[in-house]
Amino acid sequence: MKVTALKAHPRNKSQVKVYLDGAFAFNLAKMVGARLRIGQELDAADLERLRHADAQEQAYDYALKFLASRPRSEAEVRRRLRARQVEAEVVEAAIARLRRAGLVDDEAFASYWVENRMTFRPKSKRVLLAELKNKGVREAEVLAQAVSGADDAEAAYRLAAKRASRMQGLAYADFCRRLGDFLARRGFDFEVIQPIVRRVWQETHATESGAELNVNA
Repeated sequence: MKVTALKAHPRNKSQVKVYLDGAFAFNLAKMVGARLRIGQELDAADLERLRHADAQEQAYDYALKFLASRPRSEAEVRRRLRARQVEAEVVEAAIARLRRAGLVDDEAFASYWVENRMTFRPKSKRVLLAELKNKGVREAEVLAQAVSGADDAEAAYRLAAKRASRMQGLAYADFCRRLGDFLARRGFDFEVIQPIVRRVWQETHATESGAELNVNA
């Protein structure tokens, strides 16, 4: 078979249309199509190599798009590619290429995830670890390093101080119960919750007469 034409795909700029012996044969990723030249003779083995190279390029391009919105763990990328029924060998080749480019790095991802959570949606270390494991981060050392700077008391306080604004007018017992339940749902232990709830009550009722006595009632 002879390559008789190579044309830009009219709807997909990342692909080229390959014509063999005067007829359209298949599409290839531009990076793969660039290996061909008009008049080149291809046999069955050449076609198989092109197919394999194209599959790898498409998997890599799809992974790049998946990573565009936010960093991902290696396992997330692998799961996404497998969900598209990409062959296992092609998946691993794409992962290796992403690693070499520094685009997948579980240590960096874990640090990003914890920092993002602590900034925008504080949670307990226990919940953060569970989230990272759910994302496919399994190495104990990476997990420990990622949450080493997380402070449960500080995170619980930030959440409680913000939430307390919705609990104005509640009696002390109801305030403690509702705020405590709120923090418990975010994974904080009782030993952390109890002093934080009392602290926030004191701060939000500091101008009320007898507030300090109510805390110990």
